Amino acid sequence: MTVQTGVGSDRWPPSRVGTASRPCSEANDRGVSVTVRPKSAPAGTRERIVAAAVSLFAEQGFDATSVNQVVTRAGVAKGALYHHFASKDDLLYEVYRELVDRQLAGLTEILDRGLPPAEALRELIGDLVATTAASLREAKVFSRESHRLGDANQARVRSARRGIHDAVTDLVRSAQASGEFARVASPEMISFTIFGVINELPVWYRPDGPKQPAEIAAELSSLILAALLRDLPSEAAR
Repeated sequence: MTVQTGVGSDRWPPSRVGTASRPCSEANDRGVSVTVRPKSAPAGTRERIVAAAVSLFAEQGFDATSVNQVVTRAGVAKGALYHHFASKDDLLYEVYRELVDRQLAGLTEILDRGLPPAEALRELIGDLVATTAASLREAKVFSRESHRLGDANQARVRSARRGIHDAVTDLVRSAQASGEFARVASPEMISFTIFGVINELPVWYRPDGPKQPAEIAAELSSLILAALLRDLPSEAAR
């Protein structure tokens, strides 16, 4: 299946992302394995620049942050920033690209296992929740400031999001066609519901709050699958 993602590759499945940390699993009390993809500490010049930008964008907003402030906080020369990024707009896009690259890599890894649809959907939801929660500050900055992007980077964002949404939608559509999921709603509506929750995580999720990513993922996947597996034979609902 070919999907225009606008990030890393225009093929689906996308290529593995070399900068993404290898996953470990966090099991919750419902048996859902949530992939946790911790980020390594920034070390190189590019990573220091992005970390400084995220910090400043979070503190004072995109418009109020100057290139001089970014390079000062990153401890690099202005020429180093422009070596990696053509503009502040590209730097804001990079905040999103790093997160979506990890999510695309996770989607590919899960879909490549050939899991039954219900299990695959649980794993996909778990990975998307975990990666968003692990990059909460970046996700919050991008959610708040993405409208500042220029047309070219806006198009790249839409393409990347479409690639992730389409993967989930196609999984649901295929399972409905095979009778493994009930046709309780359209594949698009199911996908919209899943991402409606995940995309709002930066607004309401708190790492020190009452629910951890594994619990959120378990509740969301159980809610979705309760509908998709209803009125099916017990073998299909397993």
